[in-house]
Amino acid sequence: MLYRKIEAVIEEHLRGDSEKILLIDGARQVGKTFIIRHVGRRMFENFIEINMVEDSLGERLFSDVRTVEDFYLRLSMTEGNKMREKENTLIFIDEIQAYPGLLTLLKFLSQDGKYTFIASGSLLGVTLSQTTSIPMGSIRKVRMYPLDFEEFLYANGMNEAAVSALWGKFRKKESLDEGLHDKMMDLFRKYLLVGGLPDAVNTFLESRNIQRVREIQSEIHDYYAADASKYDSENKLRIRRVYDMIPSNMENKKKRVVAQSIEGKRGKSFSDYQDEFEYLISAGIALNVQAISNPQFPLSQSQGKNLLKLYLNDVGILSGILYGNNMRAIMDEIRSVNLGSVYETVVASELAAHGNKLYYYDNRVKGEVDYLIDDYESLSAVPIEVKSGKDYTTHSALSAFVSNEDYHVKKAYVLSNEREITTKGKITYLPIYFVMFLGAGSGEENLIIE
Repeated sequence: MLYRKIEAVIEEHLRGDSEKILLIDGARQVGKTFIIRHVGRRMFENFIEINMVEDSLGERLFSDVRTVEDFYLRLSMTEGNKMREKENTLIFIDEIQAYPGLLTLLKFLSQDGKYTFIASGSLLGVTLSQTTSIPMGSIRKVRMYPLDFEEFLYANGMNEAAVSALWGKFRKKESLDEGLHDKMMDLFRKYLLVGGLPDAVNTFLESRNIQRVREIQSEIHDYYAADASKYDSENKLRIRRVYDMIPSNMENKKKRVVAQSIEGKRGKSFSDYQDEFEYLISAGIALNVQAISNPQFPLSQSQGKNLLKLYLNDVGILSGILYGNNMRAIMDEIRSVNLGSVYETVVASELAAHGNKLYYYDNRVKGEVDYLIDDYESLSAVPIEVKSGKDYTTHSALSAFVSNEDYHVKKAYVLSNEREITTKGKITYLPIYFVMFLGAGSGEENLIIE
């Protein structure tokens, strides 16, 4: 079984005395149902699971539920023998977005206090934005992501002591020896190929067959695109167009979304596609990185620009689209192949999974810096530059950024394939695999709590 950091979060919540209902949000196929089922069956004598998508396609028992009493009555028709006491009964409502009214009902189920509840969904961000009565104060919403690189290391046999030793090296800025560095780079490149979708990771571990891994990634990529037509029929073609453009945008120098290229219409602006962007981001299938030209801590209060970069939520899906079954582009470092978009995608997914809201620096004169994140220890913004080639010390925009006294920069990072950790002024050069320790929640939780 794959180790997931969120397991400890779920267990802690269910053991605690919070009256809030835990709501696990996240894209399709990131492992939500599996991990909830695993924890629930282990902790509760009576584990009840109801999938609302399956119900909506079948008997529709819960389609018109409006009251707590009616919910219990419908549930008792199939699970009455398991409905005991709160302490030993967990009711898991899966794919709750199929019936948006149940999200409102969670408040009253929580207040009733008769049983313990947990819920999950694949498009909760979208559904909640369209729900007229959001049960604020009654739910704790946690976003789940694909496996991050640390979890991938555990899946490949690394133990907690080894990861702890790596963390110590990172904190002390001590370089790994060549043997360990080569091992970490080998695992990192495999992560670029496989990504963090549980089905893809398990298939890789069982078969080491890249073609089978790619088939799973392609299928899930198609699922993500198809979801748009289910939940937003009015804008589904434009959502699909924006989503399909993400890999090609990553190959452009600027990498940002160009509004006029979405439908090939002049005069279109960023605001014309706000709903489409919001869908992809809320659904968890795309990660957004917002432009900032005058960064100040906290970055959420900085003046933003109407510029946006979108990244796929899983690096394995991207590398499959770009390189197919050919592993040499990544594993053999073919010089003619630019891995910049793949490296930037894995850094975006790592930083997001560690709890960071993502920004990038955009200045017409001074250029761009790949990522900006908040550092709550130093109360300053941290710029991060990602380099996939040999020229990792060339970064004029980053150099100008850290030297600008108005930005109050305390530290900055350049991530590359280089083994040795060095610091020059405010800039620290790190091996790319140490991205696993960057960010607000790195080393603690693979989630965002909202």
